[in-house]
Amino acid sequence: MVSLTTSDDAAVYKFDDKRALILTLDFFTPVVDDPYSFGQIAAANALSDIYAMGGIPIIALNVVAFPEKLVEDVLPKVLKGGFDKVNEAGAVTAGGHSIKSSEPIYGLSVVGEVSPNQVMTNAKAKPKDALILTKPLGTGVATTALKAGMLDVEGEKKVVSVMSALNKVASEACMEIGVNAITDITGFGLLGHAYEMAQASNVTMRINARALPLLPQVEELASMGILPGGMYHNKKYLVNEVKISKDVPESISDLAFDPQTSGGLLISVDTDKALVLLELLRQKGVEDAAIIGEVRELSEHKIILEES
Repeated sequence: MVSLTTSDDAAVYKFDDKRALILTLDFFTPVVDDPYSFGQIAAANALSDIYAMGGIPIIALNVVAFPEKLVEDVLPKVLKGGFDKVNEAGAVTAGGHSIKSSEPIYGLSVVGEVSPNQVMTNAKAKPKDALILTKPLGTGVATTALKAGMLDVEGEKKVVSVMSALNKVASEACMEIGVNAITDITGFGLLGHAYEMAQASNVTMRINARALPLLPQVEELASMGILPGGMYHNKKYLVNEVKISKDVPESISDLAFDPQTSGGLLISVDTDKALVLLELLRQKGVEDAAIIGEVRELSEHKIILEES
């Protein structure tokens, strides 16, 4: 039901007029040291694709590649983290598959369900829509700093909390209010995924750099050059697609390119619904949600990042 050309977050298979399946798969190497937290984060990240399509996860399979020396002590904690997060989502973990590997890898294959007439995509953003982001940016910078011992305890708690949080209630709020397009923000960063939405919708997106919600400490860390390699790849890939105003600090533009792990939802919604949706998100506990820009008619650049 969705085209490969739009870079949507998951595949959708329609059974009939009432039922469609959403299918996705995601896994990665550890972003934090604590095995249980890693399991939670990886599971939340995989489940997010289902929520970005407007669906409900129903079943998940573990995808595991692990060093043999870590199988007895570490892997059970990772799997427990994933199991608990899937359970929180109201879905079932039904086994999976594992292989030996020199580096630990964990994630999920997830199946969700949705009514065919309620499938959300990234391809229906409309000019004059407002753009809402539901989680703060900076997980790539924060985890890079964490590995270097440069993130304090409170900063670590916050980034782990953000990455392990489900996008469940944010998706539910979108379905309740009615929005035009959704995508989740992961490895391509805010600007990468915004570009995919703009490309699929044939529009331009203007993003207000100073409206971006950020994790604690990450602006300072970015200004110090504490940046993940993926940020540079994202910036290089989008060099001709993003127009950045000269008054935007480089640390902020870097955070807009920062690859996210289990990031928030980017939502395109009618302007007259934006404040209502924002209030509902905050009532549901999505406290960092913010209006970050607007959709415009297609112009020379698909993404404009400026201070206003």
